[in-house]
Amino acid sequence: MKVVITGGCGFIGLRLAQRLLELGELTGPSGGPEPIDDLVLFDMNPPPALPDTLDGRVTVLLGEISNRDEIFHLVDRDDISVFHLASVVSGGGEKDFDLAIRVNLDGGLNVMEACRARNGLPRLVFASSIAVFGGSGMPKVVGDTVKQKPQTTYGVTKAICELLVNDYTRKGFLDGRSARLPTVIIRPGKPNAAASSFVSGLFREPLNGVPCALPVQPETVMPVLGYRSIVEGFIKLHELDGAALGDDRALSLPSLTVTVAEMIKALDRVASDRPLGKITVEPDPFIEEIVATWPLDASHERATALGLPREESLDEIVQAYIEDYLD
Repeated sequence: MKVVITGGCGFIGLRLAQRLLELGELTGPSGGPEPIDDLVLFDMNPPPALPDTLDGRVTVLLGEISNRDEIFHLVDRDDISVFHLASVVSGGGEKDFDLAIRVNLDGGLNVMEACRARNGLPRLVFASSIAVFGGSGMPKVVGDTVKQKPQTTYGVTKAICELLVNDYTRKGFLDGRSARLPTVIIRPGKPNAAASSFVSGLFREPLNGVPCALPVQPETVMPVLGYRSIVEGFIKLHELDGAALGDDRALSLPSLTVTVAEMIKALDRVASDRPLGKITVEPDPFIEEIVATWPLDASHERATALGLPREESLDEIVQAYIEDYLD
């Protein structure tokens, strides 16, 4: 079978590709396990370097998710699954509304329509976000049954695509499932345009021995999840029988709800033997305004009952990053 990862040259896309190659197979449209013979990483830009663990089954294809013809050319087999990760992130979406709509909404529709055009029932895993929640009526704890009222363009596009995945599945066009992500940590490399980028930087920069300026106050609360669990969660969600998800194909992944101050303490505990860069607090009103619209806590009963994973602690996430990227 063929597997397509949109946004495949990004951090999570590359890690997902490596894990899929290790597994060697996924549940295909036939309903049984099928070997992966073609894995395409579709993205706007190539990665600086491809991991050595990627093999001849992998192809990197550059293009625009908003280009319908390119996406139909990409989704060109009936024995196919798609992990749709491509997206303009939160901060970038607030600065460029038209880009967010073109990439996140039009791009999502292109992927769904391309899957619809195939014979069979392709599985589609869509990367959504807890940014679908917001507004003055948002409860302290959000979950799968809470009304969505996003307060960013990014969140709006994610909420629309969640509903479309549900409807395309209801109509029998595809077999969709949406993973509602909390803040993903710890991302290596350079900061990106996501408003939550500072959370990874809080760990990454000090571990690299350079200073880190926090744009929010230490008491800021955020649900987070480590990248290892994100990747395993995507795969677990893909492999679930659709009947287990019912008519709502979107669920919030398990997460840890912590303060920025608790993140700093975890970093100090795990990396106590390393020289760390200094962390200072330098509030950024643009970031603070976006973060203030996000949920303080998230429930994840459905995901937990379905066996989707979560790290036990922040310490585990920090240790994994050190093992994977520093040691």
